[in-house]
Amino acid sequence: MWPDRRIIDLFKTEFPIVQAPMAGFMDAEFVIAAAQGGALGSLPCAMITAEKAREQVNIIRQRVSAPVNMNFFCHTPVDADPAREAGWKVRLGSYYKELGLDPAAPVNAANRAPFDEAMCAVVEELKPEVVSFHFGLPHPALVKRVKAAGCIVMSSATIVKEAIWLEENGADVIIAQGAEAGGHRGMFLTDNIAQQPGTFALVPQVVDAVKVPVIAAGGIADGRGIAAAFALGASGVQIGSAYLRCPESKVIAAARTALAQAHDDSTVITNVMTGRPARGVANRVMREVGPISPDAPAFPHAATALGPLKAAAEKLGKVDFTNLWAGQAVRMGREMPAAELTRSLAGAALARLGALSG
Repeated sequence: MWPDRRIIDLFKTEFPIVQAPMAGFMDAEFVIAAAQGGALGSLPCAMITAEKAREQVNIIRQRVSAPVNMNFFCHTPVDADPAREAGWKVRLGSYYKELGLDPAAPVNAANRAPFDEAMCAVVEELKPEVVSFHFGLPHPALVKRVKAAGCIVMSSATIVKEAIWLEENGADVIIAQGAEAGGHRGMFLTDNIAQQPGTFALVPQVVDAVKVPVIAAGGIADGRGIAAAFALGASGVQIGSAYLRCPESKVIAAARTALAQAHDDSTVITNVMTGRPARGVANRVMREVGPISPDAPAFPHAATALGPLKAAAEKLGKVDFTNLWAGQAVRMGREMPAAELTRSLAGAALARLGALSG
C-alpha cells in the first residue's frame, strides 16, 4: 500500500504518478496511454491554441474515463527586442550559411503563450480535474475562476520560498522541481539557477514548509526513485524523461537515438534554446554557443531564430538545433508503451516500499 494516499484520493487516479507535460513531445495519444496505465495524464497547452486544447481534451475524454491535467505557462510576456534578435541571428549566422539558409527570410515567431482569458474560458468550459502551471501562478482573478470551475490547481516550486508563495496564493498541490529535472526551470521568485537545490534536498524542506500535498519531480525514473520520494515525505511523483522513448511520444527518430545514447552527465541547463533556463541533452548549438549565453534573447524569443535551423537540420537527420529536454535520469528511460511503463514503475515502487516497511 502507498504510505500516503493524498494524491491518489485527490486526483482519483490508480497511482500517485503524474505523467509530466512535455510540450512538443506529446499530444492526446500520450495522455490517454498514461491515464490507461493509472497515472494522471497531463496535456501541455503552452504551445497550442485554445481551439487545439479543446480538441485534444475532447479526444482524451472520448477514449478514457480518467482525470486529465491541462498544463499552462504563466510567465510575464516580454516583447521582442529587434536589436537583440538581430544580434542573435548574427551569432547564429555561420549555421545559417552552413545549411544554405537566408537569415533575412521571414520566420514565424516562437509561440509559448502564458495562460490568458481565452484559455481560462476553455478551462471553465471543459472543467479538467487538474490544472497545472509553470513559472508561478497566473493573475489571482484567473486562479479564482479556475478554482471556481472545480479544478485542482498545482504549480512548480524550485525553492522553499516559491512553495510557500504558491500555497498562500491558491495552489492545492505543489510540485517540488529539483535541479535534476528536465525542461524549463519552474522558477519565478528567483533567477539564480546556481542555487537551485536537488530533488532530495528540496522535497523534505518543502514538505516541512507547507500543508498541501507535495509531488516530487526531478531524477525519478524507476521504483527506487518513487519509493525514495515517499520516504522524503512526498505524496506523489511527476515523471517525464522516463516516458520519452515510449512509442506514444512524438520524439523524432534522431532525437530518440540521442536520448537512448545519453548518460548521467549528458544533460546541461541552457538558455540558448528558448531564452529561459531549461535542462536537456546537450546538442551542437548548446555546446558551441552556450550552454548559457548572454546573447540569447528573452524567453521565448531565442527560439525564433533557431526555428529554420532546427527544421533544416532535422531534414538531414540531425538534432543539432532540436530541444532535447530531459532530466539527469534520462538514461533510465525505457522503450515500452506508456501504460505498461506506468504500471511497471508503480509495481516496482510498491515492492520497494513494502520491503522498506517490512
